Amino acid sequence: MIEVEKKFLLNNQDKERLTKDAKFLNERIFTDIYYDTEFFSLTSKDKWLRSREGRFELKLPLHEGAERLADQYDELEDEQKIKEALNLPFGGNLADNLVKAGYSPFCTYKTTRRKYKKEPFIIDLDVVDFQDFTYNIGEIELMVNDKSEIEGAIEKIMSFAKTQNLTIAPVRGKVIEYLKRIKPKHYQALVQARVVKDF
Repeated sequence: MIEVEKKFLLNNQDKERLTKDAKFLNERIFTDIYYDTEFFSLTSKDKWLRSREGRFELKLPLHEGAERLADQYDELEDEQKIKEALNLPFGGNLADNLVKAGYSPFCTYKTTRRKYKKEPFIIDLDVVDFQDFTYNIGEIELMVNDKSEIEGAIEKIMSFAKTQNLTIAPVRGKVIEYLKRIKPKHYQALVQARVVKDF
């Protein structure tokens, strides 16, 4: 499955409109730890390796460059596939292999997520605690089976957002917001690599 998502900064009225007549699915609290090398060898290629509640996930981009309406990533959750994608040895566990290969955490945060379904969309409303600051962000997601469906999914998300009177504007994702505020050197490296559009 391919996740197509668009991020929005939402005020309370936006949240009310968006969740009206939507089915509340659940509320979860989880901690994410993001990893990279000191030379930003993953994030500078728009690859995102994280451990969420102890389980590793690797997001690989299906879009190109920073100019895009929505994010499209392939998500690997199988440790063997992650090792393969990162060219890590197959022996031992992934956490140990990462340390040996020079990966270390660069960002940790706790998210309180309220998840809703408003056919056919999944809506995530996140309150993110970075300790240094808190960030409120919403995501509208559609899952598709094939790359050929991505463009159509983006159009559906955008027209749904317009019917909900949401502001369509560039929005920094959680990790990007953290890097811009707290780790400007890393942030600038991503801007130069054209992974991130600076605004």
